[in-house]
Amino acid sequence: MGMQSTALPGGTWSLGDLTVSRFGYGAMQLAGPGVLGPPADHEGALAVLREAVDLGITHIDTADAYGPHITNQLIRQALHPYPESLHIVTKVGAIRDRQGGWPPAREPDDLRRAIDDNLETLGVEALDLVNLRLGDAQGPQSGSLAAAFETLVELQQQGLIRHLGLSNATTEQVAQAQSIAPIVCVQNMYNLAYRHDDELIDRLADEGVAYVPFFPLGGFSPLQSSALSAVAARLDATPMSIALAWLLQRSPNILLIPGTSSVAHLRENVVGAKLPLSDEELVELDKIGH
Repeated sequence: MGMQSTALPGGTWSLGDLTVSRFGYGAMQLAGPGVLGPPADHEGALAVLREAVDLGITHIDTADAYGPHITNQLIRQALHPYPESLHIVTKVGAIRDRQGGWPPAREPDDLRRAIDDNLETLGVEALDLVNLRLGDAQGPQSGSLAAAFETLVELQQQGLIRHLGLSNATTEQVAQAQSIAPIVCVQNMYNLAYRHDDELIDRLADEGVAYVPFFPLGGFSPLQSSALSAVAARLDATPMSIALAWLLQRSPNILLIPGTSSVAHLRENVVGAKLPLSDEELVELDKIGH
């Protein structure tokens, strides 16, 4: 470890009693096209996971719906028995249909089954952190999360889950969950251009709760921004590097989980996220989302 663990940008963050690198890895892209089926390059997928751990990454994000089961199986094959320092975060609340959709599955029985599936595919006795995915593919949707969240709290009390979080949640749902039981993270869409959660991020930072943005560069249709391109060109960096560096500097509670199926890209992302952005550059990038 030595040199490598300090080489990751951003240092560490505590998810409850779990210490993780702020620079993490999202496993979603290890599944096949459309996050369905196995990867074209099985050995390559295993190599990326092993490289992530070798680089000192201690936070891997996954879900049993990816594949389905594929990313969890790859994680287990590549990394089990898991190093004590490694924390695998999964999410429940959606399954896959034959059309490749993500229908909600948040009834108590759905959630119990999903926790059992994750325990089995990952090969663990307890899950480090489980995010309850709310809303739908269009984004967060208002409504009570009580029945679903209380089911996960019961499973936590049974010792099957260590920590709880939310994904794709509204600000009201975050507050509702916190009135029921502690959460250690919120995983929502947020990036340079999509700034809806600015106030929530600041509030969670004050409370010591992590915020995990997915789609740091806009997702399947990457951000087209002249300001982003200009700053990237000036710093001789990729737009992804700028997007990641900006997120790390935006707030200390932001944890990154960029995904890639390439070892080279993984290393590039680590280097890119280290870019120190000047106040001037931050002001320029800030205009993208306002």
